[in-house]
Amino acid sequence: MKNVITIDGPSGSGKGTISKLLAIKLGYNYLDTGALYRAVAWKVREEKTNPDNEEALKKILEDIKINFEGNRIFVDGIDVSSAIRTAEIGELSSRVSAKPAVRAALFSLQREMGLQGKVVIEGRDTGTAIFPEAENKFYLDAGIEERARRRYEELRVKDPEATLEKTIEDIRKRDTRDSSRENAPLMKTDDMVYIDSTRLSIEEVVVKILEHLK
Repeated sequence: MKNVITIDGPSGSGKGTISKLLAIKLGYNYLDTGALYRAVAWKVREEKTNPDNEEALKKILEDIKINFEGNRIFVDGIDVSSAIRTAEIGELSSRVSAKPAVRAALFSLQREMGLQGKVVIEGRDTGTAIFPEAENKFYLDAGIEERARRRYEELRVKDPEATLEKTIEDIRKRDTRDSSRENAPLMKTDDMVYIDSTRLSIEEVVVKILEHLK
C-alpha cells in the first residue's frame, strides 16, 4: 500500500503542518485523525458527559455526525474547526481517545477515508493500528521544550491564559497517557522512518520524507 502515507508522533511534533504541506506537494488528500477525536471530545463537553463513562460515550458515538469540508470540520452541522483547537479540548481528547469504545467507533471511519487512496494520514496510531500495512510510515518527533514552544505559539492566540510552563506540563501528561494506554498506544515501530524535527525547518522535514518515500 504505497499511496497511503502515515505520520505518527507526539503532541507538538509538527505532524499537522508537515502532513498538510506534504499532501499539497503530492496532490494527496489529508486526514487529521486527531481532529476526529477532538470532535468527539467537543461533543462530550457540550453534552456535559463524563469522559470516563463508556456507556455514555457509546451513546454519543451512535448519534454524532462528523464531516470534513476542505479544512473545516463539522459536528452535527456545527463548524467546530476553531473550537476543537483549545488546550481544554486537547486534554479532553487525550482522555477520550484512550477509551476502547471511542477508538473502535472511529477506526472504521479512518480506514474508509484512507482506503480511498492517495492520502496523508497523521495521528498517534495511524501506522500501527489504522494502516499497519502501509509501506510509507513515518514517526515525527522533537524535544519536549520545542514541542511545547510550538504548541504554545498556537494556543496563545486562542487562549490568553496559556503559558509556556503550563503547556510543557500538559504535554508531559499527554505523552505519558498516549504512550501508556492499553488500546493502540503511541509507539515507534521498526518499519517507521524516524525524523527528529527539533532543529529542522518545515521544508527540511518535508524533503526528508520525500527522500524516503517508496
